Amino acid sequence: MFDNLTERLSGTLRKLTAKANLSESNIQEALREVRRALLEADVALAVVKDFIDRVSLRAVGQEVASSLSPGQAFIKIVEAELISLMGSANAELNLRTTPPAVVLMAGLQGAGKTTTVAKLAYRLRREAKKSVMVVSADVYRPAAIQQLQTLATEVEVEFFASNSSQSAVDIAAAALSEAKRKFVDVLIVDTAGRLAIDQEMMDEIKQLHSLLNPIETLFVVDAMTGQDAANTAKAFNNALPLTGVVLTKADGDARGGAALSVRHITGKPIKFISMGEKFDALEPFYPERIASRILGMGDMLSLIEEVEKKVNKVKAEKLARKIKKGKGFDLEDFKEQLQQMQNMGGVASIMDKMPGMGALPPATTKMVDDSQFRRMEAIICSMTLRERQNPDILNGSRKRRITQGSGTQIQDLNRVLKQHKQMQKVMKKMKGGGMANMMRGLDGLRGPSGPGGLPPAGGGFPRF
Repeated sequence: MFDNLTERLSGTLRKLTAKANLSESNIQEALREVRRALLEADVALAVVKDFIDRVSLRAVGQEVASSLSPGQAFIKIVEAELISLMGSANAELNLRTTPPAVVLMAGLQGAGKTTTVAKLAYRLRREAKKSVMVVSADVYRPAAIQQLQTLATEVEVEFFASNSSQSAVDIAAAALSEAKRKFVDVLIVDTAGRLAIDQEMMDEIKQLHSLLNPIETLFVVDAMTGQDAANTAKAFNNALPLTGVVLTKADGDARGGAALSVRHITGKPIKFISMGEKFDALEPFYPERIASRILGMGDMLSLIEEVEKKVNKVKAEKLARKIKKGKGFDLEDFKEQLQQMQNMGGVASIMDKMPGMGALPPATTKMVDDSQFRRMEAIICSMTLRERQNPDILNGSRKRRITQGSGTQIQDLNRVLKQHKQMQKVMKKMKGGGMANMMRGLDGLRGPSGPGGLPPAGGGFPRF
């Protein structure tokens, strides 16, 4: 997300930072570039105008004039205004009410409401330790009820059964009664969507809102619809007392216009952002972290939180003890490291959150392709346990069997073996001299650019 915007803004701000001092003329020149970048990102025109006016007002005033580092001060102003534009701080889900806390989901068809219901239920069950019931009041879309039932089973939350012969209001009333009877903490209600806003849909959801009196009414919107997302959110906000917005499919949107427009136009906070298809891909929306990523400054807090949640600590400690005892780093260990990386969203996701990556040339970051790492994992999975533990036994016939089993070429297998040997050297340095030696040893991973290899240090990656 924000790839195009980050690329444009990073370049503009780098040019400005290189100047010895700031004048009104070069500030205005930079702001013209920023305005163009925001419009290309499909940010609503009214939002762009207001943002530029606010940055300009602060930049040409005392705030920059008295600064020892004018370029950095300008970047801080842009960052602060981006944060302000998106809502200043994360707006948490409010469940402080007599159970069940009802969460009503609204939005157009195709925005991802039903999947978002499952992701939110999963998050509340796993992280907030809440008992959750979900119900579908969508009696129009074929198989909508069955879809939610399947997802509820997968995320291990209670599903209230309904059918398309009932009215949406009757379904919601029965679900609320059942949730009260079972002392459920949270009831999430999935509503019907349409391909466009229509009065019938609005009347129905108003009835549901009046009946349920939800503590949270969340508008689910597809980030890829750009500023149309903000306009649709405004229409829903005029009809319903929305409490927040959920941006879906943000991982498929390189522009980011919706994230920058929705809060300004509706006055309602973005509470969650969906960055993938997995159930744990629903993340709280932190404006300050998103602003940092837009400006190419990384998001270390989110990266650390992701490591805490998704890295298997038992396996990590087991590997650390193994390395410390000098038992080596075999291909089974290598496979587990590749899987851990995929659990965290892949290399591209990790790089997106690392400081300094926004300053790299776009061609450099595009060299890192997660599909290559999945291919490496497939190759290792096609080996026997003995071959993984002792790759030196791999002869011609074994290699042919492995490549046929994984659908790859001999060159791909040889590349995996070469990179494994490089990783072994890094691990030996860890055993002998700690983290400092490991960091120096990481240069061994900088093989020639291309499939399966990381770009060389000269290509822009920071050297240790």
